Amino acid sequence: MCGIAGIMGSQRTDAIKKMTDIMIHRGPDDSGYFHDDEIALGQRRLSIIDLNSGRQPISNEDNTLQLVCNGEIYNSPELRKELKSRGHQFKTETDVEVILHLYEEHGDDCVKFLRGMFAFAIWDSRNRRLYMARDHLGQKPLFFCRHDGAFAFASEAKSILASEIVKPEIDLEGLWHYLSLRFMPDDHSMFKFVQKLPAAHYLVYENSQITINHYWDVDFKNKLHASEDELTDQLDELLLETVKGHLLSDVRVGAFLSGGIDSGTVASMMAVLGETNLPNFSIGTKEKEFDELPFARLVSENYGMEAHEKIIEPDLIHTIPSMIYHMDEPADPFGFGVYLVSEMASEHVKVVLGGDGGDENFAGYDRYSGQRLVDYYCLLPQWFRQGIVKKVTDRIPESFGYKSLAQKAAWVNEMSLFSGGDRYAQSLGVLRFTHESKRKLFTASAINELGDPSSSEKILKYFNADNADHVVDKMLYTDLMTRIPDHLLTIGDRMTMAHSLESRAPLIDYKVVEFAATLPANIKLKGNNLKYILRQVAKRYLPPEVTRLKKQGFRFPLGIWFRTDLKEFLLRLFEQSRFVELGLFEKSYIDNLLEEHISGKVDHNYRIWVLLNLEYWYRMYFEGETVESMKAFSDQLA
Repeated sequence: MCGIAGIMGSQRTDAIKKMTDIMIHRGPDDSGYFHDDEIALGQRRLSIIDLNSGRQPISNEDNTLQLVCNGEIYNSPELRKELKSRGHQFKTETDVEVILHLYEEHGDDCVKFLRGMFAFAIWDSRNRRLYMARDHLGQKPLFFCRHDGAFAFASEAKSILASEIVKPEIDLEGLWHYLSLRFMPDDHSMFKFVQKLPAAHYLVYENSQITINHYWDVDFKNKLHASEDELTDQLDELLLETVKGHLLSDVRVGAFLSGGIDSGTVASMMAVLGETNLPNFSIGTKEKEFDELPFARLVSENYGMEAHEKIIEPDLIHTIPSMIYHMDEPADPFGFGVYLVSEMASEHVKVVLGGDGGDENFAGYDRYSGQRLVDYYCLLPQWFRQGIVKKVTDRIPESFGYKSLAQKAAWVNEMSLFSGGDRYAQSLGVLRFTHESKRKLFTASAINELGDPSSSEKILKYFNADNADHVVDKMLYTDLMTRIPDHLLTIGDRMTMAHSLESRAPLIDYKVVEFAATLPANIKLKGNNLKYILRQVAKRYLPPEVTRLKKQGFRFPLGIWFRTDLKEFLLRLFEQSRFVELGLFEKSYIDNLLEEHISGKVDHNYRIWVLLNLEYWYRMYFEGETVESMKAFSDQLA
């Protein structure tokens, strides 16, 4: 696990160390560099496998290939054995060296043989060719930039900015989409000219030309035909095998334990596979509605694990600057929990396994079953829904709790105005910024510059694809291609690496994804039972109190905090909004959001959170403020 970087251009020798130094959190244990007359490569290393000799860049037998890689290759033992039988000679015991020899054997198709999480680059000096690839689901990040005759890539956007081949500019279209989707879609970043290499893609830079190819997709049409018990057994066996592979390490491995069935099942399987005194890490809140610690404790005690727990306090304003620094974009409320639990875990281990991907693979979100509820609601005439029912639901008092009755009623009523893919696209943004609300937030001049793009198209591209028929499978495929790489795994990578901690996600291993896609939709969402088949597997490992628990996850009472502890802070912050000063946002709209939230009329906590983050992000990346200076700024406002 590490941070990687490379640059081609006249400033390569001076720039590469700046690019890697700024990512020292990703690899505090070591650094390595390669230079020739065309390219400079660099790496910061977090030593996990082959602690003594696994330095990068790594070369092949005749030194014509140079590799830098961020990630782990879980099937490397099998690949190494096969490659050795073909005469390949290895210089280290590190897992990623197999990539070099696969490239020698298979060229651009080398990536298709890898099972793991990875982002890597190979400099082919014989052919003057740069080959870069990112793993199937996008667990590891990779950014690139071509500007003014130079080409650079890195694990983080800030690393490319450190090269100084491009100055930071706001990607307005990326910002527009982020406000609705909660993630940066496609190849967007928050910075103009800095692009993401999408998950399951490889890039070739040759003769000053960029070629990008898609090497993997998942098919939901070919279904398995077996009994529920047989399918449950097969899933159980696959998950055990996958978790076992994810334990590959020369250092101690721990587990995130949220109290839900995803992380609980992974941690329990680790214990069953022989991980004794397994260190697990859990956080909770003083507000009992949001606290899952009691359920995490049940799992830990059941297997005699080594439990580490922490009750967090609402100290958002001092944590946000660090989160934004490591995200390079607005932080997410979900990321707050991951950041804090990672900070605790990093004091004890270098590697943790978590439950990311269970919901997107096996239908664990309320919105999956909510589509059916909206279908029933649509049996009522629209005039009655919008003219009568809406007036009643609008009077439901807002409790500012998680999935409050007021929020649910507003969601169902709003979604009834749409159908199919349009409804699903709208469902992702209704608690954030809809197209209509963005037109009120952005100034007319900003909208003229943007051209009023549609964020829904980023969802419909996948929902309307022809590799899924059932509506549940269409939603799952959409999430696997968008929310997983660009939201969930992005947060997981940045917030763990902020503390030099490697996180692994067995439930999003591409073999698990492919198997889940072959399962009938009605065994993933059975009636209103979310994540049904995964829950059946979980019952074999977890206490019944945990398997009966409805999905909660990392959650904090932001809506309450924004009306109480942080009210004055927010009012002072937005009085000096940089986005208003830049002529991008309308002050009157922001003021109205704050007034409605603080007075208790509407829970706008998601919207306020992202606007707050943008203010901090701009000051840090465009005005040169540091994490420490932004903490001091927070104190001035509080």
